[in-house]
Order: sequence, then C-alpha cells, then structure tokens
Amino acid sequence: MDSKITREAALALLRRYNQEEFHILHALTVEEVMRWYARELGYGEDEEYWGIVGLLHDIDFEQYPEQHCQKAPQLLASGGVGEDMIYSICSHGYGICCEVEPVHQMEKVLFAADELTGLIGAAAKMRPSKSCKDMEVSSLKKKFKDKRFAAGCSRDIIRKGAEQLGWELDELFLKTIEAMRSCEDAVNMQMEQMFTDR
Repeated sequence: MDSKITREAALALLRRYNQEEFHILHALTVEEVMRWYARELGYGEDEEYWGIVGLLHDIDFEQYPEQHCQKAPQLLASGGVGEDMIYSICSHGYGICCEVEPVHQMEKVLFAADELTGLIGAAAKMRPSKSCKDMEVSSLKKKFKDKRFAAGCSRDIIRKGAEQLGWELDELFLKTIEAMRSCEDAVNMQMEQMFTDR
C-alpha cells in the first residue's frame, strides 16, 4: 500500500479544511486507532497507510457536512493523495453518504471503529478520570444501549461494522478501547502542541 502522501503533508491537508479542535481531535484519534489495529491484525508494514487513512477520513466533514465523502475525493486529490487511499477513505461512508464499499480489512476496521471512537470518547468524558484508560467493556455497553447518550454515534453503523469484520460487538469494543488507551496521551500531547496559543 502506497499512500503517495507523507504524514506531515496529510496533517497539513487536514488542517487546511479543518479548524475546529473537535474535528482535529477525532482525526488524530482515528489515525492512532488505525495504526494500533494495523499492528494488532498483522498489517504492521502498512501502518503508515492505515494511519493516514484514519487521519484524513473526515477531511470534508467540517466544511461540507451535507456532501460528506462526496467532496472528499476532490480535496484529497488536490493534496496529492492517491486513488487507492481516496477509495479507502470514502468507504467509511458506505450506505450512509456514498456507495463506496469497504473491501479491504483496513476499510472494514475504519467503518467499524470511526463511529465507536466517538462513543468511547464521549463516555470517557463522563468518567471521573476523564479517560478511557480505566474504562471497561461493561460500562461502554451500558452507554451503547442508552440511545440518548451520544445520540450522534450510530449504533447501527457500529453493529454493521462488527458484522462486516465477523466480530462480536464485545470484541470490537475491547479492541477499540485498548487502541484508544494506547494512544490517549500521545493524542492529547499533539492537541496541546497544536492549540497552545488558546
């Protein structure tokens, strides 16, 4: 897998179209979660590719929410992103805002984990620790079942994502919590470095 774009250039491209801290935080989190999954699932040699796909997956969402995954190919191509990566990025919107189907294991992971990282992040904020490091699957399942909690995180997409991967929900929950635990400090540090002037 050849990303045709460096991580540094990908971050600059992301920030060209995204200024809100929330969107940057989500992009960095999904990047690191995808990197963790690449290593965990035996795709370590493609970790950079998986990570950049995660970093850029919502590139068009802040400015073009109504055209999500439809505006992305143009923005990505203008930044030098290759066609394979553009396909991978757009596939996380399959059946929601586009008809680009997740085929590769990495695309299926992105589809499943993207929405779930939002739910885990929201759940972490409610904890005394404000962290996912001490979060258990059982507490996440309670939040998952409460449809009023983080209502913007689609439970149907998370279920469908687990199904596409051939995993039980508990397995997807556990792996994604572990992925987020592993990168929480690094993501927070990057955020502090980017937004120190605020």
